[in-house]
Amino acid sequence: MTGTQVVLALDQLGTVTFALNGAMTASRRVRLDIVGVLALGVITAIGGGLIRDVLLGATPPAALEHWYYLAAAGAGAAAAWVIARPPRALHRVIVVLDAIGLSVFCVTGAHKAIELGLQPAPAILLGAITAVGGGTLRDVLVGDVPSVLTSELYAIPALAGATVAVLAGTSNAAAPAAVVGAVLCFAIRMVGVHFDLNAPARDPHAAPTEE
Repeated sequence: MTGTQVVLALDQLGTVTFALNGAMTASRRVRLDIVGVLALGVITAIGGGLIRDVLLGATPPAALEHWYYLAAAGAGAAAAWVIARPPRALHRVIVVLDAIGLSVFCVTGAHKAIELGLQPAPAILLGAITAVGGGTLRDVLVGDVPSVLTSELYAIPALAGATVAVLAGTSNAAAPAAVVGAVLCFAIRMVGVHFDLNAPARDPHAAPTEE
């Protein structure tokens, strides 16, 4: 497989897993009908890519230009509707799906930015935006503080994975770099979940320090 084919395959994997995760997560938080579940699943899956493509001026966005993105997102969201409210045993699966989607999208987003001529720093930033954008839109729509703005290790793994994909992703090593970046992001995210690690955060209720 060529580097482009590997990135496309990763993109489709991320689309399905984010749709499934997004729909399941939303249905756990609020009562939704089938339209709500499908809509939030699809938004989670393609939202980050839409934001990325608009910022890059790559219009129409890939998710709207190629039928298979909406098909993959719809399939993942429909599967979440069939499963309905997952039992507690599946909560871990939801976390893993989220980590997979995060890992895949951070490298594919960065790869597309590099392909369109961006410098490494903005390409890394757009990789992270691709990874967290859909989940952020979902959280806002259900009335939650987005995960990326809380103290969980969420944006940091995406930035790490995108950095590897960009800095190691020469034309001859784009596919290996994308895979390594995705694996690194997934590993950091799951280590954070397992050990309940958080990014540094300030407690809004803490007493102010005296000078």
